[in-house]
Amino acid sequence: MAGASLLLLLDDMSLLMDDVAVMTKVAAKKTAGLVGDDLALNAEQVTGVRPSRELPVIWAVAKGSFVNKLILVPAALLISYFIPWLITPLLMVGGLYLSYEGAEKVIHKFWPKLLPHDEVHEARRAANADDNVDMVAFEKEKIKGAIRTDFILSAEILVISLGAITAAGAGILEKGIVLSIVAIVVTIGIYGLVAGIVKIDDAGLHLIEKPDASDGTRKLGQFMLSAAPKLMKFLSIAGTIAMFLVGGGIIAHGIAPLEHFLEGIVHQIGVLEGLVTMLLHGILGFVVGAIVLFIITAINNVRGGKESTAH
Repeated sequence: MAGASLLLLLDDMSLLMDDVAVMTKVAAKKTAGLVGDDLALNAEQVTGVRPSRELPVIWAVAKGSFVNKLILVPAALLISYFIPWLITPLLMVGGLYLSYEGAEKVIHKFWPKLLPHDEVHEARRAANADDNVDMVAFEKEKIKGAIRTDFILSAEILVISLGAITAAGAGILEKGIVLSIVAIVVTIGIYGLVAGIVKIDDAGLHLIEKPDASDGTRKLGQFMLSAAPKLMKFLSIAGTIAMFLVGGGIIAHGIAPLEHFLEGIVHQIGVLEGLVTMLLHGILGFVVGAIVLFIITAINNVRGGKESTAH
C-alpha cells in the first residue's frame, strides 16, 4: 500500500510539473515585452555610475529586486484569492508612477526651465566631475530609485503572468510555483544581461590589450569599446520610452472608456495596429506623466512658499 501511494504521489507530482511547465511558457510569452522594457530600464539606471562601481550597483539593485519578488509573489496570490478587484487600482498607481518618472527625465533633459532648480541633479553632476567626492551617497539614491522602478515593473510582470495562468485554469499551488519560477528567471536573466551590457567596454579593452591578440581580436575589441557608449545611450533612451509605453498601457487598460477610444482610433487608421497602439500608449504615458509632474511641482512650490513664509 505504501509503495502504491508513493507511485500515485509521484504521478500527481509529474502531472503538476507538466502543467507548471506549460503555464510557465504561457506566462513567459505574455510578459516578453515587459521583460524587454525591464532590461532597458535597468541598464539605463546605471548610466552615470563610475565604471568601478557599476557591478556593485547592479548587485545592490538585483538584491532589492529579489526582495521585491519575495513581497510581490505572496501578495499577488493573496490579492488574487481574497480581493482580486484591488489589482487594477494598484497597477494604475504603478502606471502613473512610471509615466511621471519618464516625463521628469524628458522635461528635465529638453525643457529644464519648466522645472524648478534641481539641486539633486546638480549635486550628482558635480560629484561625477570631482574624483575626490565619495559617490556612495549618490549611488544609494540611484539604487533606491532603480528598486522602486523594479517593484512596479515586477508587479506588472507578475500580475500579467497571474492573469495568463488563471485563464489557463491554474490552481493556487500551480500559481505559486509558476509565479516563483517567473520571478527567479526574470530577475537572474535581466540583471545578468545588464551586468554583461555595462561591462562590454571592459571586455573590449581586455581584447585590445592582450599581448598575443590577433588583428581580428583587436578589431573586435575596438568595435566593442566604441559600441559600448552608444549601446548605453540607446538603452537610456529605450528605458525612458519603455516607461511611457508600459505606464500608458497600464492606464489605458485600467480605464475602459479610454481603452475603447484608443481602440477606435487604431481601427480607423487600419494599418500597423500593434505599432499604432504602442504609439498611442506612449503618447498617453507622456501626457499623463507630464500632468502628474506639474501637479507635484505645483504642490511642492506651494509647500516651499508656505515654509519660507513661516520662517
